[in-house]
Amino acid sequence: MPNLAQAKKALRKAKKAFVRNEAIRDGVRKLKKLARVAVDAKDKSKATTVAHDLQVALDKASKRGVIHKNKASRLKSRLAKKLNSL
Repeated sequence: MPNLAQAKKALRKAKKAFVRNEAIRDGVRKLKKLARVAVDAKDKSKATTVAHDLQVALDKASKRGVIHKNKASRLKSRLAKKLNSL
């Protein structure tokens, strides 16, 4: 446990940031699963709408520093390949 006041505040901030980042990551994971299910079901219309939502979520997450920008780009690229194969 932290002893200094600044260390206590840093711990409070880290806990809040973790909760916020985890919520964003969880949303991205859910959208990834929805996109994967839609692509596996060969449902092109649903897959494109979910893919758009996932791309927006990935861009926001990378902009806020929750995930790395290269990871977001990689995931978007793989999703685009899957959509083009439908």
